[in-house]
Parts: sequence; structure tokens; C-alpha cells
Amino acid sequence: MRMPEGSVMKIGIIGAGNIGGNLTRRLTVLGHDVSVANSRGPHTLTDLAQETGATPVPVGEAARGAEVVVVTVPVKAVPNLPSGLLDGAADDVVVIDTGNYYPRERDGRIAGIEDDGITESRWTEQQIGHPVVKAFNGTFAQDILERPRPAGDPDRMALPVAGDDAAAKAKVRALIDELGFDTVDSGGIADSWRQQPGTPVYGLREGVAGVTKALAEASPERPADFRGQPTTRSAT
Repeated sequence: MRMPEGSVMKIGIIGAGNIGGNLTRRLTVLGHDVSVANSRGPHTLTDLAQETGATPVPVGEAARGAEVVVVTVPVKAVPNLPSGLLDGAADDVVVIDTGNYYPRERDGRIAGIEDDGITESRWTEQQIGHPVVKAFNGTFAQDILERPRPAGDPDRMALPVAGDDAAAKAKVRALIDELGFDTVDSGGIADSWRQQPGTPVYGLREGVAGVTKALAEASPERPADFRGQPTTRSAT
């Protein structure tokens, strides 16, 4: 599936860090109508807005009218997103989750992920009350700007994409194609462990064949470096 030539979408981006900022830059260049939000407020996004033409908005307004919403915030911050986050979005809004669970460096131990044995994107779905498509989580932010290639280019990178809704996943894959990258379907959200941190595909800069091979070689066991320290009870 490819985007129709000249197709313009309304896209909301929640999180203006490295991935969110560079997606804002590329998607506005492609002509999409982008609203961008962060936790610190629209007034902190003036420079990005002037650079790109994107509209800075409060987080609670980022999804208004959006056909695609990108959630690109630290995993630990997902529960703090406002309730009704997707109120006012298009009826068939597609939510892209770029998040990664880093329990030791950033997020702390999240029991819902580790004790329930679910993928980090399934946990994110539960927090926001909407299905997600997992993409861009293992992509170097600078590659979004520097490594787009036309279809058929032998140096074109491929990105893994996971999701349960076939239509939503197709829409995300078409958008990534427009951005200048191939994609590989990595299965449903229950299979998205194949692209979590510590897996062979995470950070991989290869084409379809290399990404397909890396996904097949992944282990469902979360590497020790990406598991939180077990909780301990003090003696009483």
C-alpha cells in the first residue's frame, strides 16, 4: 500500500524529543498538517513551529481531527497523558507508539510489563485505551532526516512495524514508505517483543532481508539489561 500522490493527512505528534521533532520536520516537508505537543507546553515549541510550520498545541489538543497520532514519550510518562487523549480525533484514528521500556536508565520497574509478561506496546494500549501500531522505536532519530531513499534504492532501510489492526498497520506502512523507508510486518502487538530494546533488529540499519532475518532471530526473553530490578520487601 502506498499513499495516494498528494494525499495530505492531519497528524498529531505527542512528544517533541529526538524522534518526535524529526518526524515533525519530515512530515511537514511532505505537506502534512502537523500539530505537535510536549509536556512543557506550546510556548516551548516556538522554534520548532517556526522551522517547520507545524502547529504547537497542548497535549490534550494534539489529536483533535487527527487521522494519525504519534505517541513518542517516555514509557513512564504514558499514564500521565490526559484522559480523553483521543477525543475529537478521526473515527478511524491510527495511533503509532514509538516507545521503549528502559527500566534501569529511565522508566523504573513497571510491574504491568514485567509481572504480566506483556509487551511494552500492549501495556501502552492499556494505558491510553486504544490499539497502537509499534513503529520507529528502534530507529535512530537522525536517520529519519538523513537516510530516506526512494523505493527500489539498494541502500533503502527497512523498519519493523507491529500491530493487530491490518488497516491501521497498512496506513502506517504507507506513511513510512512516503518518508523514504521500506517496512517489514513483524506481526501483532503480542509479537512486538521482536523489536523491543535488546533484540537483533533494534537499531539495525539494513534492508528488508536483514530486518526479516533479525526479527526471526529474536528471543522472547527480555535481556537482563532491559529488566527492572526485582522489588524486595524489608524485614519487619
